[in-house]
Amino acid sequence: MTYLQVVNAVLRRLRETEVSTYNETGYSTLVGDFVNDAKKFVEQSWDWSSLRDTITVTTAASDYQYPLTGSGQDFKLLNALNSTSSTVLHYRTPQYFDSVRLTDTSEGVPSDFAYRNNDANGDVNLEVYPTPNGVYSLTFQVVKRTADFTDDADVLTVPTQAVIYMALALAARERGEAGGTSAAELLALADTYLADAIALDASRYAEEMVWETV
Repeated sequence: MTYLQVVNAVLRRLRETEVSTYNETGYSTLVGDFVNDAKKFVEQSWDWSSLRDTITVTTAASDYQYPLTGSGQDFKLLNALNSTSSTVLHYRTPQYFDSVRLTDTSEGVPSDFAYRNNDANGDVNLEVYPTPNGVYSLTFQVVKRTADFTDDADVLTVPTQAVIYMALALAARERGEAGGTSAAELLALADTYLADAIALDASRYAEEMVWETV
């Protein structure tokens, strides 16, 4: 569903008139804010398959810092690989990198990475070690949460019912009730929709639900 369709789905359940653009009225704009709040809540509740993506970083000789372009601030890393050398990239702390570079400035095949600060676009900057001695393709499998919707045509990719009823619960709490249904009841419905959606999506990644002692 698009952003506008979700906003109108919430408005209908509030017995309000549908709109042709999300910010057509002051109230529809408020509902749009609730939709964004609900979307963020749902997106951060689980590592949805629809939000999983692979970001590729191409290194250059003698350069050890790179932005993870498109990651955003709310991403989660699932796996990191040096595809060129067919090896796993291992996470290290920035403090480890700071200390190791004091004694080793040689270049080689990247085998480790660390997070640094964020760039001007809000994407995280990575540091790799050893400093690359050439061109390597580093692939990072991530869960990318989306930015707030600002356009009618923005597409919701996480379960719609959970987002709709979460936004409806927020709207009902603001105005008192929605069609005789309390905010608490609507929130319970949203939780049910969310739990069911997580259970269905999690069945695709059964191995991620198994915890082992180390």
